[in-house]
Amino acid sequence: MRALPRKVKGALEKARDSALLAVEVYNKPAVKFKSGCYITLMVIAWTSLFHAIFYRKKRKPFCKEHGRFVKIENDFKHWELGECLSQYFKTDTGNPVRKNLEFFIPLRNRIEHRSMPELDSNIFGECQAMLLNFDEILAKEFGGEYCLRECLSFSLQLFPSSESLVAAVEHHPDTKLVVEFIQQYRSTISPDITASGKYSFKAFLIQVANHRTDTALPIQFVHHDRLTEEDKKHVSQFGAMVKFKEVPVSNLDTMRAGDIVKKVQAALGNPKVERGGKPVDKFNLAIHVRCWRRYKCPTHQLQCLP
Repeated sequence: MRALPRKVKGALEKARDSALLAVEVYNKPAVKFKSGCYITLMVIAWTSLFHAIFYRKKRKPFCKEHGRFVKIENDFKHWELGECLSQYFKTDTGNPVRKNLEFFIPLRNRIEHRSMPELDSNIFGECQAMLLNFDEILAKEFGGEYCLRECLSFSLQLFPSSESLVAAVEHHPDTKLVVEFIQQYRSTISPDITASGKYSFKAFLIQVANHRTDTALPIQFVHHDRLTEEDKKHVSQFGAMVKFKEVPVSNLDTMRAGDIVKKVQAALGNPKVERGGKPVDKFNLAIHVRCWRRYKCPTHQLQCLP
């Protein structure tokens, strides 16, 4: 890194170190806060990489107000990742690399203060693409000698959990807001971007017969874009064989009957009646059931009852 200016070198070292730390934390088997740590560190890595790029292009990645650079505690306020994406990709709003990072910016804000290991397997594809894209942009802007790929090895794997987002909400209701964001964001992306390996990297780890030569690599990545049309058909057929089916859960966005009973009872002023010589709540589950049957309120709209 000798040939680079001081600011470029500093930002680039920070970017590479943050990315390496992100991978190291993610691959630690005892760490449960994998995605939160990984995403936070990779956002720092990407932001620093863009700063290095802008510094090298003689641009100052600082925020401005009324034509003047903003300072916080005597230090310039740098562009955050969202602004860096706007400045780097400009009008290319459909770029899959950009869409991948725009997925992680709000997601980081939602999970950095929560531990949600049940989400790890579901967002693994986006996490892997985030790293591969980082190394690709690093090579494009600064050359292959700065890439991380030579520093990293393929981590040893066990079969990861196939728990779906729906199951995660069932077991851990506090993940609901995060799950809703993930599902909503994915629904806004075009099929072309969703299918791109730059937005979400997905792979099948298939056990094959041992190689006869000692020089053959035990694991090799084959890019989908470089396959022949015939090979792509075979891969698609295999993907259909192992795809997990996510069964939607009814009443996912509604209140539970017990919660409705408590709310109605409180709204009525918490009235009591005497049954069996003891004061009990006047509005109970039995009355609630009679109400939704009387007013023909569907069970998936329980929250509509007074």
